[in-house]
Amino acid sequence: MRVGLYPGTFDPITLGHIDIIRRASALVDKLVIGVAINRDKGPLFSLEERVAMIEVECAHLSEQTGTEIVAHPFENLLINCARDVGAQIIVRGLRAVADFEYEFQMVGMNRVLDDSIETVFLMAEARHQAIASKLVKEIARLDGDVSKFVTPRVNAALRERLA
Repeated sequence: MRVGLYPGTFDPITLGHIDIIRRASALVDKLVIGVAINRDKGPLFSLEERVAMIEVECAHLSEQTGTEIVAHPFENLLINCARDVGAQIIVRGLRAVADFEYEFQMVGMNRVLDDSIETVFLMAEARHQAIASKLVKEIARLDGDVSKFVTPRVNAALRERLA
């Protein structure tokens, strides 16, 4: 069974994340969405809320693709999380050239830590390349319309949290 790990904070999950999840599902039998516990980032949503959003938003993708998709919180090194879940590949989404420089360094470090785990980069579709959770939260905080960037359920959760 080919297992992939797609890590991130997902605060909140966006249409860009969902696009990468949908496309990564074609590459693996099981896709683990690694939900990072990153206290330094001060997430808007709790870990439990982020995991629940991922589970709800990805249920239909799992049915459509036949790929098992599960959310898995983690607070350790990414490479250790990959080992913990039995992943052979780490999936990373790229939006722009700026992402690549950081990701390139991460791949190099991860290869030194465990060269048996490959990293696969997926470019976000053009219409999703500008989407970043940080920007979505900022737009929502300033009462802007984020409906083009998140699902209706996530939009409602943002509105409720920021009301």
